[in-house]
Amino acid sequence: MLRSAANSIGKISMSLFDACVDLNPHQVEAAMFAFRSPLSKGVLLADEVGLGKTIEAGLVLCQYWAERRRKLMIICPASLRKQWSLELQEKFNLPSLILESKNYREALKQGIDNPFEQASIIITSYNFANRHKNEIRLVPWDLVVIDEAHKLRNAYKTGNKIGQGIRWAVEDSKKLLLTATPLQNSLLELYGLSTIIDDHLFGSLAAYRTQYVHEGDMAGLKKRLQKFCHRTLRRQVLEYIKYTERKAITRPFRPTDQEQEIYQAISSLLQREDTYAIPSRQRELTTLIIRKLLASSSQAVAATLETIKQRLEKILAEVVENEQENADNPLDTLLDVDQLIEDDEITGDILEEDEDREEDQTCESSNDTRSTKIDIQKLKREIAELTRYINWARSIDIDTKSKTLLQSLEIGFQELEKMGAKRKALIFTESRRTQDYLFQFLSANGYQDKIVLFNGTNTDPVSKAIYADWLQQNQGTDRISGSRTADQRASLVEFFRDRAEIMIATESAAEGVNLQFCSLVVNYDLPWNPQRIEQRIGRCHRYGQQHDVVVINFLNERNEADQRVYELLQEKFNLFNGVLGSSDEVLGTVESGVDFERRILSIYQQCRTPQEIEAAFKALQDEMEHTIKSRLEDTRKVLLENFDEDVHHRLKFQHDEARRQLDRISQIFWGLTKNTLARQATFNDQTLEFDLNRSPVPAIPEGSYYLYQRRGLLDKQNVTGLETQTKRGYLYRLSHPLGEYVLQEAKGRPTPPAELIFNISEHPVKISVIENLKGQSGYLILTKLSIETFDREEYLLFNAITDAGQELDQEICEKLFQCRAEVAPLGEIPAPYPAILKREAERYAAATINRVLEESNRTFQEERERLEKWADDLVLAVEKELKETKAKIKTLNRQSRLATSTEEQHQIQVKLQELTKLQRRQRQRIFEVEDEILEKRDELIQNLEKRLTQRTEQETLFTLRWMVR
Repeated sequence: MLRSAANSIGKISMSLFDACVDLNPHQVEAAMFAFRSPLSKGVLLADEVGLGKTIEAGLVLCQYWAERRRKLMIICPASLRKQWSLELQEKFNLPSLILESKNYREALKQGIDNPFEQASIIITSYNFANRHKNEIRLVPWDLVVIDEAHKLRNAYKTGNKIGQGIRWAVEDSKKLLLTATPLQNSLLELYGLSTIIDDHLFGSLAAYRTQYVHEGDMAGLKKRLQKFCHRTLRRQVLEYIKYTERKAITRPFRPTDQEQEIYQAISSLLQREDTYAIPSRQRELTTLIIRKLLASSSQAVAATLETIKQRLEKILAEVVENEQENADNPLDTLLDVDQLIEDDEITGDILEEDEDREEDQTCESSNDTRSTKIDIQKLKREIAELTRYINWARSIDIDTKSKTLLQSLEIGFQELEKMGAKRKALIFTESRRTQDYLFQFLSANGYQDKIVLFNGTNTDPVSKAIYADWLQQNQGTDRISGSRTADQRASLVEFFRDRAEIMIATESAAEGVNLQFCSLVVNYDLPWNPQRIEQRIGRCHRYGQQHDVVVINFLNERNEADQRVYELLQEKFNLFNGVLGSSDEVLGTVESGVDFERRILSIYQQCRTPQEIEAAFKALQDEMEHTIKSRLEDTRKVLLENFDEDVHHRLKFQHDEARRQLDRISQIFWGLTKNTLARQATFNDQTLEFDLNRSPVPAIPEGSYYLYQRRGLLDKQNVTGLETQTKRGYLYRLSHPLGEYVLQEAKGRPTPPAELIFNISEHPVKISVIENLKGQSGYLILTKLSIETFDREEYLLFNAITDAGQELDQEICEKLFQCRAEVAPLGEIPAPYPAILKREAERYAAATINRVLEESNRTFQEERERLEKWADDLVLAVEKELKETKAKIKTLNRQSRLATSTEEQHQIQVKLQELTKLQRRQRQRIFEVEDEILEKRDELIQNLEKRLTQRTEQETLFTLRWMVR
């Protein structure tokens, strides 16, 4: 495929064609923005939540891959790694490798010197990337995608170790930053993000503060941002995307006295400072786990308490065995919190986001001043207490909350029936043990064989059977990716879509699973982290959802803190109502969801009375309200929003251009395939399917193939899912091995002079410009022109003339080759046609080269202007220091005149002498800095000029005689 110009829709033609997703114009525009300047070190894509930044980045990655530039990496939060891998595979057919400690070590054992250099797109977490920054820096990356980039907005600060490490590791590579919240609290965040892309986008921090923070030059800052930041708002794409509403239903429940008593008893245990049950080094995390399970189900909390009891019994056995009543501190036998989390799949994001967990534990351990003696009697009492709680919890067979769930499902299904939505419900729980309990409970109460489970392992018998059946149904198709995890997830989602009514899911389904066909979300357990809640609801309430989404939340009427948490989530974060729920501005007020959970936990732990709880939550609400209101809303609008009319015009243009490009590629690729595989396959032009009866090479399987059809591509009404979910056979696209074979086979064919007789009368669609050529004939030459300046661009140039000497333009020639033709041998082309065609080809090539050169010069001047501005910034910072010193001298001179004593006069004169010396040094420094900056600027510009040197190649692909009849 050709390498098109950066400002052409053809630049992303390969990724547009290969993407198995219904694209929208704003996504096409964002991907093109990423390619806008070949000299740029990267851009920031900052579309609002729900507009598909992952798709935009996927288009860019797909294009790089198609152009054989395959040193690609994605750095993202650990919780998003699997989602990225699945998106790349399912939507873009791109291979990826999640690089983490285990397979990193395995790669080293296999003799791979640098595990980051492998034949896949590398996906890794922030922490892992920082830990291996040296190895990352050694790789000449073609592109590095950084997701949730706002997490690195403080990378310019020396104390931000992870941000500094990642910034250094990829500073010489092209970057694509993704975030919905580029500006949350301070204008300095934009500066921080800019330094990750390129140190030369702005000058020093001092200069940035002066110009944009203190002096408030918003117009100047917006102009600078427009070069590397692209943002689309939801309201700007309403013509293309239909958004539905959220409808919240609150289902209060009142626990029985027995349920309330056990809650209070275990809660009191958690509030005790000095217990053996909860090691001090793990108190916060263990307490958080138990509190969440306590609110989830009695069965879940009983199993966790059993694990804690077993640890205490082990400590007691060791003490008794060694007859050491004064043994070492039991804290040396830590609770396996990681195992607790894995067993129940609860609060896993705490482990992922707490970057300093191990260091904190070490610090706490070294500062632990508790007694190193074990009180055996106290230990036995705690074991007995835990045993009592475990038996008590297990004695509750069916709790009030699960009974409320049955009623809630019927209410929810009635709402869906009113809307004409499918009878589907997604139930989220924070515990896998609660998941198992709900499966048994609902199966026994009218939902037998209508439930599918979704969790981190999916090892239950029902899930295994669903997966085995899915494998059998899809045998011999490329629906089977080879990744067990990805395929099993796909099988469970499809079973839910096609057969089940209910999916009970843990947090594993909150990311990377698209369930637009479901319109009922039940938060059986409500996380304290608002970002998690938004992710949950977003599985169903997203682009492609055809109905309003009903969100059901449970509320414990006998728990003051639970009620206050719900009020905070509903009223301050607006999670459950409106279009697309909470805005990114509001969610952005939560610096870290985990930190926010800890704030909630501290209230549960420290507050005993309803009054204390009320006061603590009021303080938290007031703080959140102040933070939300103090968002830089007006500043954000000024800097990051465009005029609606401008956006509409651009999106309309991209809409039309993308449609034409895709139609053209589809026709060419389909025709090329038919021609190349004419003897090996049978084709159906109506459905764009074919049966490969005989494989051209052993590695390519025989069977049914189909070209992906985008129903309503880039239209106002879009589909809710991919057709690949219902089609049978192999999805055929450019990146498929068969597609690559067809392209290579066609490129390698000889093209001797020939005569093409185009039968326009049999063409299914009327092409007016070709109709006008009916009865005429002439000669044609096709030239491939390659131009290399800052980037490589390739063009196919047609030159044609009629026998009467009339020239045909490029568009007419392209349309001519859309028609069917008969091929006949041709002898030597008579004079003077070869000379005429050669002369016209050279003229057309020269005109194209001049146009490309003009564009390259424009790009060069933009970069030069940026470097000039960067140099001005640095000089400004030094001048500002001098200005401040002058102001101080002026102030001291005024004070000197007003001094009332000799001592005061002397002190002022000493300060004046020091400032005067500083002023002289600063003046001298200005000249030195100007020289240094200008030297650096000139060096950068010279490097650009070297890259501006143009190299061209011309290759004649074929010459032929044509005739239209």
